[in-house]
Amino acid sequence: MALAAATTLLGGALYANANAASVQTDPSTGVSASASDPGSTSPSTPGSTSPSNPGSTSPSTPGSASAPAPTGTAGTGSSVSDVVDAANAFLDTLDDDQQADVLLDFTQANAVAWSNEACGATCRVGIELSTLSDTQLTAAKAVIEAATGTGTDTGYDQISQILAADDVLGETDSSYGSGNYYLAFLGTPSTSGTWQLHFGGDQLAVNLTYKDGEVVGTTPYFVGVEPATWTDDDTTYAPLSGMHDGMEAMLEGLSDDELTEAKLSDSTTDVVLGPDEDGDFPDTKEGLAVSELTDDQQQLVLDAITPWVEAADDTTAESTLSTYKSELDDTYISYSGTTALDTAGDYVRIDGPGVWIEFSVKDGVVDTSQLNYSSVYRDHDTDYGGEFSFS
Repeated sequence: MALAAATTLLGGALYANANAASVQTDPSTGVSASASDPGSTSPSTPGSTSPSNPGSTSPSTPGSASAPAPTGTAGTGSSVSDVVDAANAFLDTLDDDQQADVLLDFTQANAVAWSNEACGATCRVGIELSTLSDTQLTAAKAVIEAATGTGTDTGYDQISQILAADDVLGETDSSYGSGNYYLAFLGTPSTSGTWQLHFGGDQLAVNLTYKDGEVVGTTPYFVGVEPATWTDDDTTYAPLSGMHDGMEAMLEGLSDDELTEAKLSDSTTDVVLGPDEDGDFPDTKEGLAVSELTDDQQQLVLDAITPWVEAADDTTAESTLSTYKSELDDTYISYSGTTALDTAGDYVRIDGPGVWIEFSVKDGVVDTSQLNYSSVYRDHDTDYGGEFSFS
């Protein structure tokens, strides 16, 4: 069953039903992202070990455990110090060679090593989930869960479902599957200094950057899913439904004249600022200025932005969304294709002083009878924590 591998490869955690109730945390009550306790000792060379007692558990049959029925697991909304503790606990389960795969320098080359292709280690850095034991997978899952949001179809819940979707693809094409995802720490996890949590595979890229105990970057965040929806054990999953529906509602809220102004002159068949397109933001914003919209229409724009922002922990998401709200008057929306976002070639974009979001609808890659959703969320100023210049 496709769900088994995904839940096993998230350390036995269960991902949430896209249509079932699950616990959500109000961002306003999230734990502060600041931290006081420093992490473990920094390694002197890339790949050297920070934990003193690495585990020796070897993988038996990765991804072979059966999965119970889905429940409502979401991110924990933890502080940065909790993320650091989880990262060090994961490192403690690894041997020296595995630690060398995980602990890498925070260089531009390592940071931009993500892709939306099933290209394995040729385009990614880190340790492959399929090589980990159950104990190690549980610890790896805890890091991702601690670092991401607690909402339904966002944050950790969305990540879990995306990995499950990859297992659906893996039933047809063995180059796909939740085991083909990679986890790395670029720099040493700590509440002092700068480091990045780097996780992803062909349908996901998570890049969370930390500096002196604060989250300073939550992008690039790439998410994709194929099939867009699927059913398992009479439960329907649609991990990008919140993103899709928010964008559709935003476009449906426009008048005919506003839609004409928002429509791009050229069709766009894929995301523009995907992998290897760092820093290539257009010089001129296109489409309809949000400043021309009513308060209700502007709220629809903010609602559309929210699912991407909520990939990060709840406290960071709340702060980031507040920033984007303050920048709405200088933000533009545009689209090509249809406003229903249900046909290959449909595309929508939100481009502000900070926020950049694209959502693209394509024919399936593995199953052309299905739709493929692809999206990228970037920030003009804080991709990779603003550590690199791509001019």
